[in-house]
Amino acid sequence: MRSVWIFFGLALGGTWLLQLPALLGARGVLPGGVAPYLLPAMLGGFGPLIAAIVAARLEGPGRVRELFASLRPRAELAGWYLAALLAFPVIHVLGEVTYRLASGTPAGAWLYLPSVPQQWSALVLMPLVEEPGWRGFAMPRLAERYGWLRASWFVGVAWAAWHAVMFVLQGFDAQSFVLGMIMIVAGSVLFGWLFDRTRGSLLAAVIAHAGVHLDNPTRALPGQPRAYTAFTAAVCAAAAVIVVLEALRRGRLR
Repeated sequence: MRSVWIFFGLALGGTWLLQLPALLGARGVLPGGVAPYLLPAMLGGFGPLIAAIVAARLEGPGRVRELFASLRPRAELAGWYLAALLAFPVIHVLGEVTYRLASGTPAGAWLYLPSVPQQWSALVLMPLVEEPGWRGFAMPRLAERYGWLRASWFVGVAWAAWHAVMFVLQGFDAQSFVLGMIMIVAGSVLFGWLFDRTRGSLLAAVIAHAGVHLDNPTRALPGQPRAYTAFTAAVCAAAAVIVVLEALRRGRLR
C-alpha cells in the first residue's frame, strides 16, 4: 500500500503545485491574472500519469510495463468497450428524460457534444493521462485489499480532490463545485463496476472516460445549472443501483 500512497501524494500534490500559480493569479495574489500561468496549470493534468509511472517504477522492474499491459484490446471485451463509451451519455439522457417527465420542462440539451478543438483534444488526451493512474495503478491495488466497491470510493475521493483546483479555475460557483465533487465520486463507482466486469481492463476505463468527454454536461455551465444538476442526480442514481446490486450479490454468496 505504500506505493498507492506515493501515487496519491504525487498525483494530487504535483497537480496542485503546478496549478497553484494560476489559482493565485485568479485571486489577484500574483500579477497578470490566470493567463501567464496557464501552461503549468495545463501540465498539471499529467499528474496522475507521471505519478503512476514513478510509483510503479518504485515497486520494481517490469511494473511500468505491467501498468500499461491492460491497454491492449481484448476481443472478448468488444461489447464492454461499446458499453463503456455510451455509459455516461446514456445516463445523461435518462436523467434528462426523468427531469422532463417530472417537471414538464427541459433541464438542458439532450447532448453536450464537443464543439471546439480544445474539447476534442480533451476527449483524446485526458483519458490517457488520467486513467493509467486512477484505474490502472490505484484501483487494482486497492481492490485487492478492500474489494472493488470500497476501492471505487477511495479512488473517487482522490479523483474529486484532484479536480478541485481545476474546477475553481474554470469558474465553478459553490453549487456547481459541490455537484462536481459528488458526481465524480459517484461516477467512480461506475468506473469501478466496469473495472470489475472487465477484469481490470485499463482500455475500458480509458474508453469510458472518453465517453464522459463525448457528452459532457459540464459544458452547460454556467448558463444551464439544472442540466448539470440532473446529470449529477442521474449518476448518483446509477451508482446507488450498482451498490444495491452488489450488496444483493454478496448476500447470495454468503
